[in-house]
Amino acid sequence: MNGCPGKTGDWVEAGQLLELLDLQERVPRTFYLPMDVVYEDDDLAVVNKPPGVEVSGNKFKTVENALSHNLVKSSAPDALPWPRPVHRLDYSTSGLLLIAKTARAQVYLGRQFERRDVKKLYCAVVTGRPEPEGKIETPIAGLPAISRFKTVRTVRSLRSDELSLMELSPLTGRTHQLRIHMASLGHPIAGDQKYGPEGAVLRGKGLFLAAVQLRFFHPASEEELRVQIELPHKFSSLLEREQRRWNKFHA
Repeated sequence: MNGCPGKTGDWVEAGQLLELLDLQERVPRTFYLPMDVVYEDDDLAVVNKPPGVEVSGNKFKTVENALSHNLVKSSAPDALPWPRPVHRLDYSTSGLLLIAKTARAQVYLGRQFERRDVKKLYCAVVTGRPEPEGKIETPIAGLPAISRFKTVRTVRSLRSDELSLMELSPLTGRTHQLRIHMASLGHPIAGDQKYGPEGAVLRGKGLFLAAVQLRFFHPASEEELRVQIELPHKFSSLLEREQRRWNKFHA
């Protein structure tokens, strides 16, 4: 502003000279983590994030730093220097992550998340037998939070008495929303070290929460796009193993 660095509190007045400086962000060092690319075109991509990896941040081993290794660079005039995630998944959560490859896609998709136009479906294994379906509206950190749930299947378990496969849909976007909401019902997600009961962690299995479906509008065609993956193998494997052990013990 008039040759001096501008500040967020500066007032813009007629006659001032404003210059926009391109800071030429440096492309991050590549983290060679192979990922399953579920969908990709010149504007965006959807990858299957593995559990135990941060989406982004100051660390080197992040999904964002691995995207250049897994995706084809966009040929569009407004291509980003490197692909960027437009939302987040918890460190322990696996599943579908939406990636922008152009500036247009980054803005268009970001606005959809702000307006809650992006529909997300998760699968989880929880302890106990919840109601067949319902809505949770327990506030989180004093803010409104709404989730819908549906019980898909329940098996018997020697360890937890019962385990249930759930479909979960967050209608708001609070941190750890699904984990907090299921724990508030008395049915914490299996493997949840933060909100589950002490000692209930399944060693080496991680958190049983995965984003399995995304519905959003494409920035180029403006048509709705639905991307979906199968239930992770470890979910069905856990349910089958627990039911088998129960049957064997009670035979």
